[in-house]
Amino acid sequence: MTAIFQNTFNPHYWEAVPFHFWSVVFFVFGSIVGSFLNVCVYRMPLELSVVHPPSHCPHCKYAIPFYLNVPLLTWLTLGGRCKNCRAPISPRYFIVELLTGLTFLACWFAFGHTSPLIALVYCLFLAGLITATFIDFEHFIIPDEITLGGAVVGFVISLLLPSLHGAHTVKDGLWQSALGIAVGGGIVYAVLRMGKLLFGKQKIKLPPDSKIVFSETALCLPDEQIPYEEFFYRKSDTIIFTAKNLELIDRSYPVAKVRLSPSALRIDDETFSPETVPHLEATCSEITVPREAMGLGDVKFMAGIGAFIGWQGALFSLMASSFIGAAVGIILIVSRKREVSKIPYGPYIALGAAIWIFGGKDWVETWVKSF
Repeated sequence: MTAIFQNTFNPHYWEAVPFHFWSVVFFVFGSIVGSFLNVCVYRMPLELSVVHPPSHCPHCKYAIPFYLNVPLLTWLTLGGRCKNCRAPISPRYFIVELLTGLTFLACWFAFGHTSPLIALVYCLFLAGLITATFIDFEHFIIPDEITLGGAVVGFVISLLLPSLHGAHTVKDGLWQSALGIAVGGGIVYAVLRMGKLLFGKQKIKLPPDSKIVFSETALCLPDEQIPYEEFFYRKSDTIIFTAKNLELIDRSYPVAKVRLSPSALRIDDETFSPETVPHLEATCSEITVPREAMGLGDVKFMAGIGAFIGWQGALFSLMASSFIGAAVGIILIVSRKREVSKIPYGPYIALGAAIWIFGGKDWVETWVKSF
């Protein structure tokens, strides 16, 4: 199988065609892939199929014919609006298509001369990073199809193409990929655990006598609704507050101390199963909630990245992402655009990985040799 890949993507065969013919092909192909990534960005967080139904307007459900589904050009010619209902279509669709096209072109420029196959592999890898970035920015999650799926795909590609890691044997290629998975995911998991010990609780100040509601799926604060998944990572994670007035479906309390964990609801000295209390309302001015330094999705995401770029690339991505994330976080806080607790970290890891591919690796090697 490896021999077939090497023969098909032999640079000498590709050089028979002008280099910039392939440049155009990679850009066009990338923009087409970007159109599909838009489908993934929209549907995957909603757990919808990415293949059915065909592309349609999210507002009027108008099925988009093939001649109105041309990447980049359609959005520009229609002025970013639906042909049928004229509802605005997010600029994100155009941005993702253009970014993916330029990314594929950059891969060809960087690796096309030496290995068209590696250029294509990095195109696939970076397409996954682009999808994860836009989903994480919008929904603060990274689907397992990208993270765990990426780890599997990266490991299999390392079997077929050991040179992805600069290795000469299948054994070495698999070892580098496995080590990348272990180091990438392991370090982020260690950070997550350490962060939990040091910064595992967050006090949220509320306006005096604010009403909060615990529904079956989320905590509803005066200005936001937070799914329980963001609080309860472990069985010991607990939401704590003192209510001036507490209302359950069948009883009420004038003043009560409340502790809610995944397995128990304690109201003063009484204990209930959370499953038997589908709705709870309270009046309070402060609530303490569990907090994670990073999400478990970032652990899986880093493992997937390590599968493609090895342990050195994983370490570089983490270090670069810490600087990038800190800089962006400070800018957002100063400009009051977004709170620290609402900054997704996945996009900065993705950017760190992209920097590694397009020069970070060479920079590190040069820096190491200088000592």
